[in-house]
Amino acid sequence: MANVVLEFTASAGDSEPQSRPVLIIGQQTSLQQVNWSQIKGKLQPVVSKEVWQAALSALNPNPTDSCPLYLNHAAVAALPSRVSRHNSPSSAHFVSRLVRTCLPGGTNRCIVMVCERSDVFASACAIARAFPLFSRRSTSSRRTEKKQVTIEFVIIGQDSGPLDPTELELSEKLAARIVDTPCNEMSTDHFLDEIRAVGTELGITPVIIRGEELKQKGFGGIYGVGKAAVHPPALAVLSHTPDGATQSIAWVGKGIVYDTGGLSIKGKTTMPGMKRDCGGAAAILGAFKATVKQGFKDNLHAVFCLAENAVGPTATRPDDIHTLYSGKTVEINNTDAEGRLVLSDGVVYASKDLSADIILDMATLTGAQGISTGKYHAAVMTNSEQWEAACVRAGRSSGDLAHPLVYCPELHFSEFTSAVADMKNSVADRENAQSSCAGLFIGSHLGFDWPGVWVHVDIASPVHAGERATGFGVALLMALFGQASDDPILNQVSPLGVASAVPGEQMERDCKRRRLV
Repeated sequence: MANVVLEFTASAGDSEPQSRPVLIIGQQTSLQQVNWSQIKGKLQPVVSKEVWQAALSALNPNPTDSCPLYLNHAAVAALPSRVSRHNSPSSAHFVSRLVRTCLPGGTNRCIVMVCERSDVFASACAIARAFPLFSRRSTSSRRTEKKQVTIEFVIIGQDSGPLDPTELELSEKLAARIVDTPCNEMSTDHFLDEIRAVGTELGITPVIIRGEELKQKGFGGIYGVGKAAVHPPALAVLSHTPDGATQSIAWVGKGIVYDTGGLSIKGKTTMPGMKRDCGGAAAILGAFKATVKQGFKDNLHAVFCLAENAVGPTATRPDDIHTLYSGKTVEINNTDAEGRLVLSDGVVYASKDLSADIILDMATLTGAQGISTGKYHAAVMTNSEQWEAACVRAGRSSGDLAHPLVYCPELHFSEFTSAVADMKNSVADRENAQSSCAGLFIGSHLGFDWPGVWVHVDIASPVHAGERATGFGVALLMALFGQASDDPILNQVSPLGVASAVPGEQMERDCKRRRLV
């Protein structure tokens, strides 16, 4: 998959399946609305209209189904006919699965995606997710020939006008590549190189604070977590400040390039896969790149909290007390609860130094997230009921699903009570809303009375599917903040700045901290 090039195009052109194998995907009802003239050029002469219609009649999606049209050169696949209210109407996860399992082989292939215009963004992201970039297989390194996959959308429904494929800027693959890359190739140094590369492409010079400078400036969380590693920890910031901006938004990403657990060390079965602990920062980098390229009207800051949670003579010990950037002291009772330490420094920097009105942190924060909301839904916690609802709707429109956690600091924050410091960094009772409490730790450094909007997104489980990264979070951020973009597709999928789909519920557009235009 690493040598596959995706091309989204308004028209993939005609080519018989023996020359260019083809996969046609859509809901069965959508496929039946396709006019034969729209697809015959990709199927004839080996597939007739009668064969096409017979295949559609034979499909019985439960939840999906597929049917070969001609040997292993052409196939049609059906998505679920309906989904539950906590799933995406696009059936994005099933799109990815069908592409992986049903796309014919070859060096030049075609995917025809049949859907409504409102599902284009989520479907495009789902297709991209099926083609990971990173590979170190010796056979792939020797293979220089690039494989081409051309994707054409056939739009059905009322808004079936032509689609501009240049609107589909997909940076999920960048995020997934970073997350898939092991720490010997993706240290904090290398992650900074990725940030600089995006900055160069966008004409932005990053602000970087690292090593002993972090300690001197009071970033006790990031410094304390990463000080034992060979490659120093860092706080890096990319800032997009367009003329006419009326508010400032900050995305803060957890970038733990490897998490051994520190001196509270993980076991031999739980440590493999911890290269993925930078998934929040990777998603924010990918989303920032795509969002700025597509035109963002307000100030947007991407804050990366980078460290390797390593074991060494200088590693933080349980019982150590660190002073974080907020000025609050934290007694360390679990060095494996490190993500909240680095993010606390990041969100306070976003508030104090960047004057952000809206702060969103994204992280692979807790193993308990998968227990709380599962493998497909990120866990969302926020001090704003309106933004909680917006995150859920953005998840459904983007395919990066999200579901709320309990937000109740007056009941839960006492889990962090310390006799000698302002707080401990890990809960007393691991059976009491563990993922919620972890998020509350971060929020406490902003202050629970902070007047802006704070959103916490835990993506520990959906950041990967099996042994591969998904790039989760990129599409969610782009959709959630799409109303501040010049991109018409993102405007359409964004739940903010427009009337809610829930009867009687309206976003508070007269309040600066809750609007995005």
